Amino acid sequence: MRVLGVDPGYATTGVAVVERSGGKLHHLVIGAIKTPSDQPQAARLAMLWRDISALIAEHEPEVVAIERVFFNSNVKTAMAVGQASGVALAAAAQAGLAVHEYTPPEVKQSVAGVGGASKQQVQVMVAAILGLAEVPKPPDAADACALAICHLNRSGLATALARQVAR
Repeated sequence: MRVLGVDPGYATTGVAVVERSGGKLHHLVIGAIKTPSDQPQAARLAMLWRDISALIAEHEPEVVAIERVFFNSNVKTAMAVGQASGVALAAAAQAGLAVHEYTPPEVKQSVAGVGGASKQQVQVMVAAILGLAEVPKPPDAADACALAICHLNRSGLATALARQVAR
């Protein structure tokens, strides 16, 4: 299974394509989409849509895992993240991909084994799981990896449980 992980952000959106092959997880892409602050809002969102759509076309993920947007005390930040999330959701829907949303505690639990894990603990685990020499940078890219890993872990568990129930 191949998953596109997306950590939505207006200025920086983390992206990662991770797949499970032969029982192991492998990364195909780890990076970030950055939009220039001197551009109008609509242009930045259009760039984000274009780049996510290009990633989908090039790497053909089967599913998208994205961080579920929470309310934030900073309304401006929450709105911008919500808009970036909406763009990613639209790009996935246009490509016909299923989207699974995960909260930060769900991702931390799946990747680090503790729902209250620190950002650094999650980053270290992402590097270990993917066999990387160092933590992915920027942090948004590591978060996107964690989202993809979370989905792969959870979908594997769901499949195993379904097989067990079917017996």
